[in-house]
Amino acid sequence: MMLVDSHTLVRECARAFLEREDDLEIVAEAGDGLEAVELADRHRPDVIIMGIAMPRLNGIEATRRIKSAHPTIAVLVLTAYDIDQYVFALLEAGAAGYLLKDIRMQELVAAVRAVHAGESVLHPAVTRKVVDHFVSSTKTEPADEPAPDHLTAREMEVLKLAAQGLTNRDIADALVISTRTVQVHLGNVFAKLGVGSRTEAVVCALRRGMLDLDATEPSSADGPDVA
Repeated sequence: MMLVDSHTLVRECARAFLEREDDLEIVAEAGDGLEAVELADRHRPDVIIMGIAMPRLNGIEATRRIKSAHPTIAVLVLTAYDIDQYVFALLEAGAAGYLLKDIRMQELVAAVRAVHAGESVLHPAVTRKVVDHFVSSTKTEPADEPAPDHLTAREMEVLKLAAQGLTNRDIADALVISTRTVQVHLGNVFAKLGVGSRTEAVVCALRRGMLDLDATEPSSADGPDVA
């Protein structure tokens, strides 16, 4: 895992807490976006916790470059900014999650594990605006991307449930299938849509009009929404 934030204190506090967990290891830290891109190339971390406002290169462009070069790296944004243009730009750049800094550290730990497992994590404050934005954009913007390979009926079912914020276990229970089968279906969806995470898959499906607003009604969990 790699930490990217312009504030040394934020990185030090996050490292001290995260490294208490036996399954989490910090392999690098960066204080700006350009350094983040360089260190991502060198260390290939599984997860990057990314800030936004940084010198030399901001978190949006850093995320875009990292995801372009290394699609399997999961980028989890951690920021104080709940600004629409940042949220949408980062998700379109390929971020798997977007959290605000008012969360508890234990929620951050859970989010890191979730994005590493291919799940998406959105702070409750940004979930509805994300859905509304991408649904409304499909009504006003012409599709400029090629149609994906046809999703099967089961793959669409899994995608819709993922968009509602259900975990793999929840989806498996709802469809009476195994969690392994859910993972296989999601892998097929990712491949057909050309994405690397659930957040990207849902955003892509919304932009292409494959999902409607009713199909993406988020869950009402108290913590960050994990899909």
